[in-house]
Parts: sequence; structure tokens; C-alpha cells
Amino acid sequence: MNPVASVLQRFKIPGDFWGGFASMLVALPSSVAFGVTVYSAISPQYAVFGALAGILGATVLGLIAPTFGGTDRLISAPCAPAAAVLSAFAIALVQQGANPSTIVLLLTVMGMLTGMIQMFIGFMGAGRLIRYIPYTVVSGYLSGVGLIIVGSQVPHFVGAAPDVSWWKAISAPAAWDTRSLVVGSATVVVALLAPRITRAVPATILGILAGITAYVLLSRSDPSMLTLADNPLVLGALGATGEGYLETITGRWNDMGELRLSQVGGLFGSALTLAALLSIDTLKTCVVIDQMTRTRHEPNRELFAQGLANIASSAVGGMPGAGTMGASMVNLSSGAKTRVSGVIEGALTLLAALVLSQFIAWIPVATLAGILIVVGLRMIDTKPLRFLDSRATAFDFAVVVVVIACALTVGLIAASATGVALSILLFVREQVGGSVVRHKTFVSQRSSTWYRPEAEMRLIAQEGDKAVIFELQGSLFFGTTYELFTLLEPELKSRDYVILDLRRVQSVDITAANMLNNARDMLRARGKQLLLCHVREQLPNGRNLVEFLRQTGLIESGPPAVHAPPTVRVFKDLPAAIEWVEDQIVGDIERPNANEAPLTLQDMEMFNGHKDETIADLEASLQQRSYRAGETIYAIGDQVPELFLIRRGEVRITAPIAASRQVHHIATYGRGDFFGGMSFLDEHVRSENAVAQTDIDLFALPLEQYELLSENHKRLSLLLMTAISRTLAQRLRHADGERTLLHA
Repeated sequence: MNPVASVLQRFKIPGDFWGGFASMLVALPSSVAFGVTVYSAISPQYAVFGALAGILGATVLGLIAPTFGGTDRLISAPCAPAAAVLSAFAIALVQQGANPSTIVLLLTVMGMLTGMIQMFIGFMGAGRLIRYIPYTVVSGYLSGVGLIIVGSQVPHFVGAAPDVSWWKAISAPAAWDTRSLVVGSATVVVALLAPRITRAVPATILGILAGITAYVLLSRSDPSMLTLADNPLVLGALGATGEGYLETITGRWNDMGELRLSQVGGLFGSALTLAALLSIDTLKTCVVIDQMTRTRHEPNRELFAQGLANIASSAVGGMPGAGTMGASMVNLSSGAKTRVSGVIEGALTLLAALVLSQFIAWIPVATLAGILIVVGLRMIDTKPLRFLDSRATAFDFAVVVVVIACALTVGLIAASATGVALSILLFVREQVGGSVVRHKTFVSQRSSTWYRPEAEMRLIAQEGDKAVIFELQGSLFFGTTYELFTLLEPELKSRDYVILDLRRVQSVDITAANMLNNARDMLRARGKQLLLCHVREQLPNGRNLVEFLRQTGLIESGPPAVHAPPTVRVFKDLPAAIEWVEDQIVGDIERPNANEAPLTLQDMEMFNGHKDETIADLEASLQQRSYRAGETIYAIGDQVPELFLIRRGEVRITAPIAASRQVHHIATYGRGDFFGGMSFLDEHVRSENAVAQTDIDLFALPLEQYELLSENHKRLSLLLMTAISRTLAQRLRHADGERTLLHA
């Protein structure tokens, strides 16, 4: 579906029409004013060119930007940043003695370059950066723009000279025009009260009608108000004709060939500045619309459309512009629902300039000032006042105040930059205030498995404090590096192994990576090792942590030296790292000999002291089985309840992690141990896998054989069940202790 058909399909009557009409009444006179500001800087005789440039800009921007853009209710028109940059550029050229016609051509080319840069920004996807502007900045910007709009309209509202600042206008009541006050007050009162009475007609339209009515009533007692010429109370004649449009466009293009390439190249810096200002102004307006309508705009698409519209506007002699706050807010408050309202605004601007210029000329200036004052007041965000209720949000309120202050005293762009900078500082402060260490434990308090042979467990309990475990969280960056190193430093000087669990780490910057390198060097000097686990290839911020740590030199990219074990080891998870440390600790314990003779029942500790005939009866109930290393003894889901006694070798118990294909190592059992007791007791299906880690010989006791045995040897069956229960209780107590530690 083409863009035009897509726009027409979404047309919502009558909201879009009223919104487009009301925003046209605001955008058209301001566009003319901006155009006159720029072109009168060239020469007073060029003011008419400025009026036409403003009309053309409002028309073309209104037609093209919403057609190809995607933001509902956004009104694009010539704006203050464009007027400021272009007028300053024109004044500089006049001071250099440039020919007026050349200046006009350079303004045209500069507008086209600006649009090209905006299209490039949108094409490169840089517009999405607007999503990261904090709420405090948006709120302050919104309130600041509202106050600027109110302040800029005060002189028009009270009837003072248009070039007088708002504070001078307020402080000089003698210069007020009572007629403007009456017309403006009627407009404001009706616009504010109308929504409480009816929503059939937008409050903005009713306010304008009220202002016009008040003006007509006042004119009955003041005949001078019925004169259009030199009447400061109304907009006045626009001076736009069809012949003027055509002559402006054709004349501009006929002279384009006179420009030199060096002149065009010299415009790039100014065009880049203007493109940045117009892009920020547009996206800021889009963000404000999103805040007020709970929608989401597409920044890159919008920038592309704005750039295309600015190219077209400049090509036909119009002013470049952006998504404007004032007209967009009028459009929104008048009931607009879709971007069709922007197209209507552009079409009505051209129609009004050509056909209704006499009617528009009679609209009171105080009426438009009153409408903009109402819009500005509604833009002021009072929600941040609640931030004062808590000390935790007091600094956020301060950011809002600073943004407003900068917007009023310096400028909107400076206000945005200041607000973002302060928000970053608050974020850093918040991150620094929280600890990046979630837990600090020792291997003696944790284990890689639920159970190891008794001799190994005793040694791990004695020597486990040689290895310290730090479970880290949050962001490791320059603000938290000092705190983390302060906690690590004592352990780096005294422990054989330092384990860092990065599972909950959100980001790592170069400062944190350098600190980890220093920690590694401290351990290397003592011949000790740093262990990292959960080193992910994809952090939440999109960074490949494995590659980043390689680039910073923490993880070796090449093969380790033959006689020098790596100082830094990387493991997939924390249990794997703990298991490796445990293996180092118990490395001196004599491992079971694969050729060692299998145990008999009499050799097993739980059966010591029983009569030979009792042991013989038990042995008759057992089945002797052998498995090769790697063979499965039982698997998850098996329904045969059996108890296994290990005569020789080792068995590894594993289970899959929920919602994952990864397998978790639960336990390793060796010579003289038993396994399979849970399903033997509750007769449920197996919930884990048992795999022979080495060649293994077993005694297997099926449940039905145990039941037959218990009928003839009640004491033996009781002792067997007691031994099983005691061992299972020890394992469960160990597991509960670890779980409690993890949730501390």
C-alpha cells in the first residue's frame, strides 16, 4: 500500500479536520513571521519573499512530512531554530557584501543540504537514540516549552509591541491595550471552560470564535478596529498571490546554475548544525506527543520524512522546518487522531493563503496568543511536584527544574543536553550507591555436588576457605570499580583461588576490565589463580563479554604455555568452577584403583557386625551388575525402583536444568556408597540420570526383593532402611544449608 493510500485509510473525521484547521491557524501566521524574519535580514525589500517562503514551507512540510512520516498528530512547519540559524547566516553574508540574490540561492541550497543530512541520519538509524532520553528531561523540556510559549505570547496578549520581552510587557501596564486584553481573555476563558460543557466542537475552535466575536463587539464602539491597514490588533494581509508563488519558484531555479561548487561546500557546516537542531526539535515534539497520547513514534522514519519534506520545501523556495510543538499541541487538543491532520494542515495552509487570505487577515492577534497560552499552560507537567515527597526523588525534581531553567535562559537544545548529563550523573550515583557484590562465600560453605565421598567432604570442609566466591551483580564500570577492588584486595593477598561469578552482571566497561587485570596480576605474583564463570557471549547491553575480555587481555586468546598453567580460568557456571577447585583440594587423596577388588557386603561399613547367615540371605536377594565407563545405569523416567550399592568405581548423577538443555551435575558416589534411594523409598519414577564415570561393579536390590527380605529379617531390613534414611538426611541437610546461604 502506498503512503497516500495508507494515510487516507486512517482518516478520522471530524477530529483530524478540526485539528488540521486549528493548527493551520497557528502554523500559518508563525510561518509567515519566521520567513519574514529571515529574508528581511537580507533587505527590507525581501520581506515579501519571506512571507511567501513561510507559506510555501508550511504547505510543503504539511503535505509531505506526515505522508511519509509515522507520527500521528505531528504538525511540521517552519520553526524558530530554522529562523534563528538562517537569519544569522543571512546577516553574516550581508556583512560580507554578498549579493542579495546570491544569498537567497544559498539559503535555498542550505535548506536542501539540511534535508539530505536528515535523511541520512534517519537512514543510519541514529534517530533511535531519542528513546534513551529520561522522563525528567522530557518533563522539564515539556514544561520549559510551555513556559516559553506562554512568555512569547504575553506581549501579543496585552497588546504591547511585538518586539518587547514578556517581563517588560508585564511590568508596563500603561502600554497595555484594553482591546487586546478583552479579546485574549475571552479566548482563554472559553478555551479553558469549553471541554467541561461540550466536546462536540474542539475547545480551540470555540476559543478562536469567542475571540473573533469579542473583537466584532468591541469594533462597534471603535470604528478604527474595522480598518485592516496598519491595524496591529489583527494579522493583516499576507500579500500572497498565485503569480507570486510561480515567479518565486521559477526565478529561484533559473539562478541555481550561477552557484559555484565551493560556495555549496561551504554551506555544509551550517547545514549540519541546522539538521541537528531540526532533528532534535522534531523528535522532542514526537516524544512529548508520545507522553501525552501513550503512543510510540518511529524516530528514524520520521527523520527520513522530515528530511524529504525539507528538500522539497527548499526546492520550491520555502522555509525548512520541523515538527513544531505549538501547532502539534493545538492539533492534539483540537481532537486530531492521526497524521492525516498534518496533511490537512498543509492543504488548508495553501488554500488559506490563496483563497482565504482576507478572512485570515481579520483574525485577532490576541486570539491566537490566547490559544497558545492555553496550550502552553496545558503542556506544563505538574507530576514532578510529587518527587518532593521523598528524599529519594528530590534530585530527580532538581533535574526537571534545571532543564526548565536552561530552556528559559539558554535554549532548548542546551536544556536537553544539560538534563541528559544530569540524568547520567544521577544514574552513576545510583549505581555507585548499590553494591556490586551479591554474595561472598567460600568453597567450604558451598559444593559443586550434593555429595562426595566422606573423606573428600572432610578435606573440603577443612581446606575450602582457600577459595573465595564473589557473586557479582549490576554494572561493573568506573563508578563501581573502586568499591569492588576494595572488597577483592584482601582476598587476592590471602586466598589460593578467587572465583568471580558474572551471571548477574549487566555490563562491563574498560575501567572494570583493567581492574580485573590488576587482580589477575596480584594472584599471578603469588602463583595463584583467578576463576571466572558465566562469562557470556551476549550481555544485556549487546556486548560480547568473552570477546571483550580477550581484547582487554584478561582471557588468553592463544594456547597456554607448556609449563605455566593459566592464571585465569573460565568455566561455564559456578558449580563447574567449584568442582574444579574441589578437585584441586582433594587431589592428594588416593583415588580408587580401577584394578582394585570389588567390595563384598561384609566390607561395607553399614553391614559391619551382622551375622554371616544374615548377610548371606541379603546377598541372595541382590543382583550383581557391571557397567562400562559412560554407560547409563538408569535414566529420567525409569520406573523400576532399585537401590544400588557400589562395590567398585564411581557413578555420576546428573539432571537437566529446567527449560534448558544443559545438564547439572548433582553428585558423584564412589566405592562403598549407595544411590537410587529416593525412588526406592517413594516408588516414583527416576528424576535424574545415573551414568558410570568409571568401570563399575554394583549390588542392585529391587524393591520386591527387599519386601521379601523384610518378612524374614525384620532387624536387617530396619537397619538397612535406617542407614539409607540417615545418609539421605545428611545429604538433604547439606542441600538445605546451601539453599539458605544462597537466599541470605
